[in-house]
Amino acid sequence: MLEIKNIHKIFNPGTINEKHALNGVSLRLEEGDFATVIGGNGAGKSTMLNAVAGVWGIDSGKIEINGTDVTTLPEHKRAKFIGRVFQDPMMGTAASMNIEENLALAYRRGKPRTLAWGIREKERKMYRELLSALNLGLEHRLTAKVGLLSGGQRQALTLLMATLQQPKILLLDEHTAALDPKTAAKVLEISEKIIGEQHLTAMMVTHNMKDAIVHGNRLIMMNNGKIILDVSGEEKKNLTVEGLLHRFAEISGDELDNDRMLLSK
Repeated sequence: MLEIKNIHKIFNPGTINEKHALNGVSLRLEEGDFATVIGGNGAGKSTMLNAVAGVWGIDSGKIEINGTDVTTLPEHKRAKFIGRVFQDPMMGTAASMNIEENLALAYRRGKPRTLAWGIREKERKMYRELLSALNLGLEHRLTAKVGLLSGGQRQALTLLMATLQQPKILLLDEHTAALDPKTAAKVLEISEKIIGEQHLTAMMVTHNMKDAIVHGNRLIMMNNGKIILDVSGEEKKNLTVEGLLHRFAEISGDELDNDRMLLSK
């Protein structure tokens, strides 16, 4: 479903601030894979996600989504393949519009525009059923402005919007980092439920080692713009935070000194 082939990305080339953010990254995700991506600051996690989304072009290499070469496609043309949830709960939704209007925008994404733009009762019923599955009480608040929702409610709504059209790839970019631990756990539970029920292919960037181990069927660790670890199956299930730290030190030849990751232990 996603194939990344030997991609490189250099920021500020030829200057004192030159940064080789992606250094020959290759990765293949099969349909239904849910990969968690972990690494310290500057490891290349978000850069890889942004490269897949088309936020910026890569310097070399190739990116394919469901067999389609998207390497040179701009971000807006890749949007039909990709659903995305950002770290900031304020992104991904229109705060001044109500819940059902936001869902309608997501539901109509990529569809031809017609004069029949109103939300019909059949569609409203579908939204209520989808929201009810989140167990947040949002099905009773269809006309509430999204800007009035809590961060967790907003991220759950954004997840629903990002997956309404069943994207080929779902990108979760530290989408629980701005939430308190209890709310973050709820949003992760909803994420796993939606991904599993829709058999989506997903990639989740996180600094939280526990979350990276518990969620998904694959764990990818990055360091200095490279993938240094890719585990799945029983090997992933048997991982511990201490074991992950040991593997990092063993492979990279250095101790992990990232505060955000170490505090998440």
